[in-house]
Amino acid sequence: MTALKEYERLECTGLWKEAFSSQRQEVLILFGDNSLILHDSTGMAVSHWSLPAIQRINKLEHPALYRPGEDSVETLEIDDRIMIDAISKVTNIIDKRRPRHGKIRMYISISILIFLLTLSIIWIPQRLVEHTLAVTLETNKLALGKSLLKEVSKLSGKPCNSKLGDTALANLQKRLLGETNQLLVIIPDSRKKIFSLPGNIHVIDKTVLEDHDTPEVAAGYIYSAIALTENSQPFESFVKTLGSITILRYLITNKINNEILQKYAEKMLVNPNMKIEYSNLLKKFQNKLVSTVPFAYAVDVTGETTSELINGDPYLGKSPPLLIPDSMWLSLQSICEQ
Repeated sequence: MTALKEYERLECTGLWKEAFSSQRQEVLILFGDNSLILHDSTGMAVSHWSLPAIQRINKLEHPALYRPGEDSVETLEIDDRIMIDAISKVTNIIDKRRPRHGKIRMYISISILIFLLTLSIIWIPQRLVEHTLAVTLETNKLALGKSLLKEVSKLSGKPCNSKLGDTALANLQKRLLGETNQLLVIIPDSRKKIFSLPGNIHVIDKTVLEDHDTPEVAAGYIYSAIALTENSQPFESFVKTLGSITILRYLITNKINNEILQKYAEKMLVNPNMKIEYSNLLKKFQNKLVSTVPFAYAVDVTGETTSELINGDPYLGKSPPLLIPDSMWLSLQSICEQ
């Protein structure tokens, strides 16, 4: 029932006008379940007004003036405040129960906006990264790595070079890695022993060479860096730090803003290296017949945490052959002094 129980027997008089040209006439107004029923002086019902459709024409004026619908020419003037309050209360309740199509549209629009925003934040960048990884050539990765190396050099000093040292480094690389596209670079001042850049560039701090008697220690750090790149590619790690617009610009121009390169270079110098499984590292030593004991004790002087490397040494109990001649190793150790 539309009407409220407190108004079940409510009635009053009012002035009803059927049309613009009609005279107003006094009617008896009965407050029904779903309508106002208007009776003339003879008791005959002259009009039924649906409560849900009733509209008040003069909002705050008194007496209240109503019409039975949007396009109706009928009007009804009511002076009785109880009847006015009853009609107001019922129409307010009905209005609150009506479906709010505008709100539904608003909620739908907000939901779509949230979906698109989520798509732009999560899905699109992820697809951009995947596409970039798939289409970027190795030559472009190397060019990016060299650009990052320039920024690293501004912070750590230029890569070390000397005629004898370069020759020694090339010989050590061939012995450890064979014919490969890996590039080893020595720098004079870094907080990290070694880290890798896009394009298979491995940046080694000079202390890896200067602080140890044998090249097997350097071999361990080089193998560690390569093992890390097998699980986390430097180019992928770099691209994931970029925003969507920067990635799109890189795909089009193959260029990255210098400020972005500088910040990433700073990050590379301070971020700790990822931990690697010694079992994976051990295989690299064994495949190339390189002794693991010097590196194991360089990492942990007690050998407790690197016992797996010690016990798996391919030359355990034997004297390993030199990786490079002593003269070359001395040249490599002094490469940053030239």
